[in-house]
Amino acid sequence: MISKKIPKIFGTDGVRGRANVYPMVVEVALSLGRAAGKLLRNHNGKHRVVIGKDTRLSCYMFENALIAGLCSMGIDTLMLGPFPTPGVAFITRAYRADAGIVISASHNPFYDNGIKFFSAEGFKLPDAWEAEMEKLVHTNEFGESLPLDFDIGKNAKVNDADGRYIEFVKATFPKRQTLKHLKIALDCANGAGYKVAPLIFKELDAEVFLYGNTPNGMNINEKCGSLHPETVRQAVLFHKTDVGIALDGDADRVIMVDENGQFIDGDIILAICAKDMKEKGLLLNDTVVSTIMCNYGFMKAMAGLGIKVVQSQVGDRYVIQEMLKHNAVLGGEQSGHLIFLEQNTTGDGLVSALQVLRIMIEKNCKLSELASIIERYPQANISVKVKLKPPLSDLTKTSSQIKLVEKALGDNGRVLVRYSGTENICRVMVEGPNFDQVHKYAVEISEVISQEIGEN
Repeated sequence: MISKKIPKIFGTDGVRGRANVYPMVVEVALSLGRAAGKLLRNHNGKHRVVIGKDTRLSCYMFENALIAGLCSMGIDTLMLGPFPTPGVAFITRAYRADAGIVISASHNPFYDNGIKFFSAEGFKLPDAWEAEMEKLVHTNEFGESLPLDFDIGKNAKVNDADGRYIEFVKATFPKRQTLKHLKIALDCANGAGYKVAPLIFKELDAEVFLYGNTPNGMNINEKCGSLHPETVRQAVLFHKTDVGIALDGDADRVIMVDENGQFIDGDIILAICAKDMKEKGLLLNDTVVSTIMCNYGFMKAMAGLGIKVVQSQVGDRYVIQEMLKHNAVLGGEQSGHLIFLEQNTTGDGLVSALQVLRIMIEKNCKLSELASIIERYPQANISVKVKLKPPLSDLTKTSSQIKLVEKALGDNGRVLVRYSGTENICRVMVEGPNFDQVHKYAVEISEVISQEIGEN
């Protein structure tokens, strides 16, 4: 008998896709809630799961479906409402819950959504758990596991979640310091951080010019936030602020802007914080974890400081895996996911921004001065929409074009072509000493990919 392969619904960051299109449909969300509940009930005692979401219109239906699925399996649910992803990880630990769930598609447009799970310790669930949940969703075998009527779970709203998380984030900033003399342009991406983020900076006495804080269910990440930092850049130049801070839709990543309007991405923030932590003897094993997408200038800067760089696959879950493997306390991505393991178990845009502001105050210098630690190599990045994702080695023309570009660059650059783990996109990155040259190469590779597997 030939066994059927279980359809895969989990990607690199949970389940994600267009709302009301499989797998992001109510039926799957209900089954995911039941699957999580069945696995959690494998040990004795009453159980509870924390559920947070961002500001997308479709979050309402997925939230209710997950709650129904979990409660039907005898799991109590704690509802946070719109809440940053790192806040869900924190509240999960604070309430000693069995798991946490985030309903969000992060930086994607409003019409997408996603469901991701945290363990009781606040880390992303291991692959084995996700595989077991996929199996249960596919087989829909829950009947024998359903509890009796008196043992069905209850749902409750956590009323003090915002305050708890605000105090948690503020506690990562020195008690005797304030932001009193700093002017900040803050863009919340009309996302999950729109309530808590402004309060954090205002309670630390910063002067805040606020953008992206009027979500309507459909404007999350729309020409705002870390995906479109030009909005906060304009605010910095207009208000003459000291710094700009742009969060993404679920507030787990941050892109900053210096006083001159220059973008400060995750590579630069990671370098600034790594240098500071090494100087203070806080960078465990003098090691930092980045990804294969990090700029070559970052690698050179770290080498000059005597800091070892471990590279992971793209995705904060892989960064964290390498951090745990190498006993590192600091890691991050160029996209703005920064993980300070001694503060939180996932990327936290607010904690990351506060660390940079702290360093600015302690060193009495501007962000542009701190950012000079890196001499960036020009990068050209192009995203190609694709209809399928075969192994790149099977694409004869694409592989040939990549080899031609690699030969032309020699030791002065590199090429990285990979599929997105959450979208039907192939990402092309070419890095080298001259932008016009690397952009030309990136376009050439992208055009060949479009010919072979392009959406149109």
